Formats: sequence, C-alpha cells, structure tokens
Amino acid sequence: MNLTTDVAVIGGGLGGVAAALAVLERGHRVVLTEEYTWLGGQLTSQAVPPDEHIWVEQFGVTARYRALRDGIRRYYRDHYPLSEEARADRTLNPGRGRVSRLCHEPRVAVAVIDQLLAPYRSNGQLVVLQPAKPVEAAVVDDVVRSVTVEHGRTGIRTVIEASFVLDATETGDLLPLTGTAYVVGAEARSETGEPSAAAVADPENVQSIAWCFVFDHVDGDHTIPRPVDYDEWKQLELPFWGAPMLSFTAPNPRTLEPEERTLDVNPALDRSGDPRVDAGDTDLWQFRRIAARQTFREGFAPSDIVLANWPQLDYVGGSIIDSTDRESHLAAAKAQSLAYFHWLQTEAPRPDGGYGWPGLRLRGDVIGSDDGFAQAPYIRESRRIRALRTVVEQDISVAHRGHGGPATFDDTVGVGMYRIDLHPSTAGDNYIDVECAPFEIPLGALIPVRTKNLLAAAKNIGTTHITNGAYRLHPVEWNIGESAGELAGFCLEQGHRPHDVAAEAALTAQLQSRLGEVGVEIHWPEIIGY
Repeated sequence: MNLTTDVAVIGGGLGGVAAALAVLERGHRVVLTEEYTWLGGQLTSQAVPPDEHIWVEQFGVTARYRALRDGIRRYYRDHYPLSEEARADRTLNPGRGRVSRLCHEPRVAVAVIDQLLAPYRSNGQLVVLQPAKPVEAAVVDDVVRSVTVEHGRTGIRTVIEASFVLDATETGDLLPLTGTAYVVGAEARSETGEPSAAAVADPENVQSIAWCFVFDHVDGDHTIPRPVDYDEWKQLELPFWGAPMLSFTAPNPRTLEPEERTLDVNPALDRSGDPRVDAGDTDLWQFRRIAARQTFREGFAPSDIVLANWPQLDYVGGSIIDSTDRESHLAAAKAQSLAYFHWLQTEAPRPDGGYGWPGLRLRGDVIGSDDGFAQAPYIRESRRIRALRTVVEQDISVAHRGHGGPATFDDTVGVGMYRIDLHPSTAGDNYIDVECAPFEIPLGALIPVRTKNLLAAAKNIGTTHITNGAYRLHPVEWNIGESAGELAGFCLEQGHRPHDVAAEAALTAQLQSRLGEVGVEIHWPEIIGY
C-alpha cells in the first residue's frame, strides 16, 4: 500500500500526537503511525501518569497540553460517580497520587486523545496506521523520500511519502533507517564538558527501562504462579542498592543512601509533601496511585488502583537500543516486574508482622492488556539526533549556573521543567539527580545537522545522556512534538527548510510568533528551579 501526505509522523506517543494535532489544525494532511494499540506512549501504552512540575496548574505547558489535561478531568466528571468534594475540585486528581497533580487511568487518556483526533479522522485529513512500526526508509541527497511501516499483526507494509517526516518513536527508530546522524548512550566528559558525564563514552550505557503494571487489593487469594526464575531475581542485588531488588529498599535519588519504602494498602489518609524537597516515593502505594476510592461516591470502588513504576522495577541488565539482545532484555525487564509482584503477594513484610498480600490483583483491564502489565515498557532514553544545537548540563544545572532562574535560548520554541533525573543505568551507574533550572527548548535541538526534512519530535532531540534526564518527561515531550509539528507546517506554507528557519533570525522570530498564537509558551516568568 502507498500513501502520500504532507507530514508523516512516525510514532504515536505524546510527541507524535502533539505534532499531528499541530499540523492538522493548520489544515495539512498527516499520516500518523504507532507500534502499539493505544496512542499516547508513556502516558498510555507505557501506563505512566504524567510527571510534571509544580507550576503546571498555572503556567509552563502548552495550550494543547492543557486541553489534554482538562479533557481528562472532564471525562471523569462526565462519566464517573465522583464524590461531591471531587466534583467541586477544579484541580481534580483522580488518583490522588503524589507524583503528579493529575494521576489517572491510562485508558481515560486514550479516550481523550481519540476525541482530540476524531474530527481529522472523520474528514480524511488524518490517517492512523496502528499497530505499525518503521522498517525501511528511502533517502536521496539527505532528503527522506519515504518511510515504510509494517503492520504488527498482518505484516502488510505501507510506503508513506511525505514532504516532512517527524520521528516521534520512543527510541528514535527512524534515525538509523534514514542515515540521520545520532548519539546513543553516554557521552564522554571530554566531549560535552558536563560535570556529571562519564569519563569514557559508552553507547550501551542508557537509563534503565521498567515494565510497569497496575493492581488493586480486594478480598480473596489472587496470587500469581511462582515465576520459574523467581529465585534468580530474589538473589539479585546491585552493589549500591543496599538490599536485594525484591525488597522495599532503594537508593534515595538525591542522597544515594538506601532507604526503606512502605506499601500502605488502601490507606484511610493521604500523605502530602512539597515535591521540591520530597520526591513523594516513600510510600509505593500512594506514589503513583491512579484511582483513589475517596475520589468516587462511597461504595463505588472496592479498592484504590495503583500503577507500579518504582525503583525496584528498573531493569539494568542491558540496553534495548542498537542491541542484538533487544528481545531478551525486554523479556527480562518484564520478568523482573513479574517477580516483584509475586514477592509482594507472598513475601513482602507487612506492618502487622505478616508476609505478603495475596489480595493484590493485577488489573490488565485498566491498561488494555491480558496479563496486567503495560502494553509497552517505560522507556526513559532514546537515540538522540546530532542536532544544530545540543543542550548540555551546563545550560540548565543550577549548580553550574550559580542560580535557579530560567535557562534561556535565543531560539526557544517551548519550555519545560524537571530535575536532571537519571535512573540507574545499564553500565551500573547509580542515580544521577541534579538540581535543574526551568528551561527552554531550543529550535536547533529539533533539527538534525544533515538530514533536511526530518525533525525530532520526542525524546530524540539534541540533548545528552545527562540532559535527557530533564527533557524526557510528559509535558516536555508534548511541547517538543507540538513545536516540531508547527515548524513542519510553517515550512510547508512558506517553502522553507527547517535549517533555513534556524539560520535566519527573522524566520525564527516568525515561528516563535506563530507558536505564541496557539498557546505555546516560549519563556518562563521569573521563578526558581529545584
């Protein structure tokens, strides 16, 4: 099958959805492809509720991202029997989780994303190919002429021809297919000058992935069969961890000292704290809870629903990028999570002195899977383009800059905020956690040094192994994709190449004005990072 369109967006995660919406709302045609059965990436198929900065309810995200958040809250108000308190809460947090001000069930986000895209599917502007992943690309003189994707079930291939191609895949899968120069893994300190960089470059040193799962706690015994490799996972202990991985112990990301977590099953009261000084992960139940009983009418929900994305699930056995062992590492990541859930059901120490909660129950129905586990692994780090501009630690680190005020770029196309947060890596590194300034997203980070009509639209922009730790989160990925989509639309209408826009200050200013018109904030107010 052959399709011709204005813009091909390969990858339907948050960056891909945002990019598609930006192009579609400008009146152009889009073919959007996604490997999994749900659009939304880390928010949906990977099942992780949004990691956001503390000012998210006031500023610091795009208008379209805010529409997504508002849509999720509206979906609960329209379809769920909320308590009077929850219904009156303008900043409704359905899960009352501590990681975010909007913890929710992934399938609700899927419904809202589908609503946002529905008009363009109806009028034929948008074609979605799903499940489909890229397998080939045709490139002539550094121009991507077409991308071929393969259907995940039928094997049918579709050739997509487009004026612009946006790589919004989770691991930058178009980069090797198109011959686009890229970096993977950790750069050497001698290359980037970053204080936290490794002494020696290592392309296989990437942040751990995690295979998340969703569960609740109800009456009865819901213990899963003992995994055949359970004893192997039970014996696994990383040198810096302070205990076996099958435990409640994990390093504090900021101090690196081992700390004990708790699992307060269906608590009567919520914990609270300031995320600037408290990561919120001391209790695993409340940390990423996605549906809280208190949110709903009394008697509606027999249990809270919890998303497990915890340090103990971080898989450091090897990289899945440019690896011949990709499938075995994916299987091992899921096996580690399965073993941890069995440990929770059978051996985890309870506050009453007993062991295990057999009432813990996997909830695959909540995340669109048969086994209770997310459709896809949670991926923190991607291939990254060799970009016109690469963001380094010195640009955004509070310690290096000497203050926590906003980090600015002349060619800004958006904003973001998160600590430089690297989870344990496949080379055996412990957490790297660095105080970060509110930052901007430079236009040059979206544009490869050589490929002329391909744009980075997700976690594959011009960052380093270190700064990816800040630029990888939900609202930032959305902003990257949205700005890439706006850039593609601008180039279509004006007859420019992205390199032209980056090279000419007047064109950059026109793009920035265009972004402001649709609610993309490109500068921060005077605030202090954390």
